Amino acid sequence: MSHQSKERTLIILKPDALQRSLMGEIIQRYERIGLKLVGMKLVVPSAEHVEQHYTLDPEWRRITGEKRVKAAKAKGEVLKTEDPYEITAVILDNLKKYMTSGPVVCMVWQGAHVVEIVRKLTGGTEPRSTDVGTIRGDYVLDSYMMADADSRAIRNLVHASGSPEEAEKEIMHWFDQNELVDYRLIGEQILYDVNLDGILE
Repeated sequence: MSHQSKERTLIILKPDALQRSLMGEIIQRYERIGLKLVGMKLVVPSAEHVEQHYTLDPEWRRITGEKRVKAAKAKGEVLKTEDPYEITAVILDNLKKYMTSGPVVCMVWQGAHVVEIVRKLTGGTEPRSTDVGTIRGDYVLDSYMMADADSRAIRNLVHASGSPEEAEKEIMHWFDQNELVDYRLIGEQILYDVNLDGILE
């Protein structure tokens, strides 16, 4: 088993993050905690590529639909249907329109427990109900209710892989191996070196 510091995750800054000039702010949040950027590119994805991304996990449609039903019930919202597959058919269509509306920045970040840490920093899917102090909680006003009423995807700035296994699949979907760079970051010695050797001269 490789060291936890080698774990990687995929982050995509969505079109609204770029249009609102929040790239630097968001990247800084991940850098400041000690994560290492090992891959980055600006792309305008195709609708087909976006659909493949969201359906890499064959359970995505069921899980996402069930999550939406649960969130609606918790807030007393009434949905047109409670069938998770009908819900995610609409969600997926809206996501394709959203994610292909302009350029996105795809990034691969590396570090200890990176998937978990990035999810914590990014916040929950719905900005309205996520915590202040997270990226989505600090920079977005959107809600499921408003997105549903407007027949569009929720605008939440960032996609972040949900598990190390998901991250592995998503990274391979967006990046070729030769687009990822292995290098040493000086700060990693402070984060990961067992004895903090080499600080004193």
